[in-house]
Amino acid sequence: MMDFQKIRARAAKRKGGEAALASLLGPIPDNAAVADITDDRILSTMAERVFAAGFVWRVIEQKWPGFEEAFLRFEPKRLLFQPDDFWHDLARDERIVRNPQKIKSVRDNAAFVARVSKGHGGFGRFLADWPEDDQVGLMAYLGKHGSRLGGNTGQYFLRWLEWDAFIVSADMAAALRDAGLDIAEIPTSKRDLDKIQNQINVWAAETSLPRRHISRILAMSIGENHSPEALREYMGE
Repeated sequence: MMDFQKIRARAAKRKGGEAALASLLGPIPDNAAVADITDDRILSTMAERVFAAGFVWRVIEQKWPGFEEAFLRFEPKRLLFQPDDFWHDLARDERIVRNPQKIKSVRDNAAFVARVSKGHGGFGRFLADWPEDDQVGLMAYLGKHGSRLGGNTGQYFLRWLEWDAFIVSADMAAALRDAGLDIAEIPTSKRDLDKIQNQINVWAAETSLPRRHISRILAMSIGENHSPEALREYMGE
């Protein structure tokens, strides 16, 4: 495998220097702090990432206050108390994006959050206690037990909560392949994801960098060279 410092140096050169690169990495995640996130904010973030998947993120962000109202501030127990008519009416509610399958996912994920919360003293506590070197295992759990939380949606859900998550974007995967990791061009198999996890764990141990930063450096080291300004706008930072 290529030495990670060479990958970082290439990313820095593309972004205009080490200082410019560092400014694009974002804050250092604190998995322990996720324990304090309340279940309603967990469910809200889940729903936002589900609705944003395959859609224009900015539109979802602009409409989000309406989502909060329509979905009763995403309080799981309150939502689970609602009758079928409540959910049926949401499919005609202009405050939200009226996608019946994604609306149903909120109901399913309210039950998921409530169930996990009851067993762990809060869904945030469950996430905080999950080993940071096993994101792939956590992604598999979310995909199996949650609704529409597989693939990149689960990864972005963790990232939005400030859990130390890597994102397997096209550029990130391309950078790993360029560095010598034997994975598919679109790595979705458990075999490939395990290889990615193991390599990022190695680099995290070698560099003491958060996995989030390693992921971003990889993505910025290859592919279309977006300007720092364009990246900040895209990331909302």
